[in-house]
Amino acid sequence: MSAAKDAHRLPRSLLVLGGTSEIALATARRLVARRTRTVWLAGRPSPGLEAAAEHLRALGADTRTVAFDALDPEAHEAALGKVFAEGEVDLVLLAFGVLGDQATDERDPVAAARVARTNYTGAVTAGLVCARALQAQGHGSMVVLSSAAGERARRRDFLYGSSKAGLDVFAQGLGDALYGTGAHVMVVRPAHVRTRGTAAREPEPLSTTPEEVATAIELGLRRRSEVVWVPGVLRLVMAVLRHLPRPLFRRLPV
Repeated sequence: MSAAKDAHRLPRSLLVLGGTSEIALATARRLVARRTRTVWLAGRPSPGLEAAAEHLRALGADTRTVAFDALDPEAHEAALGKVFAEGEVDLVLLAFGVLGDQATDERDPVAAARVARTNYTGAVTAGLVCARALQAQGHGSMVVLSSAAGERARRRDFLYGSSKAGLDVFAQGLGDALYGTGAHVMVVRPAHVRTRGTAAREPEPLSTTPEEVATAIELGLRRRSEVVWVPGVLRLVMAVLRHLPRPLFRRLPV
């Protein structure tokens, strides 16, 4: 593939669902440095969202914010519809989600349900709204931030992992539904990402950074990949762990 055609797969316009996500902002910075000129940051109105927008404006992007709450699915169509009404969107980055607190959430089913509603239910409604708009355009990509945690339930985070497993299957199915329409879905499965939100958690093997995930997303877009693992070796590791007998898996320090 020529360099020009390869670069053409990078977006000129970007909609970020989860506008304060460190991974999303690292990705936005990288894409703005390449080709992206218009950025929409969707999230709950907050000083953090405005600061993120100002940061991208300083890098040269025409950046706007839109009020969006994953826990208010009834409002997703109206909120996101305003973005697509302003013009075509080349890339939707679905980057919102919460880790929750496994020990606390096991004792509080309502809190556990909030994790599931944010990470899965909110993504279903927002993803379907955006997918319909991309299909109507006849082009565009959706990048969905899943997680390696969704590949197999772990004692330490099975509530979070189960919500990401649901999201992952939804995103794969959505990609199949959009196949042949010009729209494209890419699922990104990072290992533990070291961010401010995960600083208190114990370090994990093969952990990565927002910048490394952003680099992998850019490469995946250039290749028009359907699934991206970060780091790449994680694909092989999870292929082994996925098929380990449960008695043996329980004994592993994962």
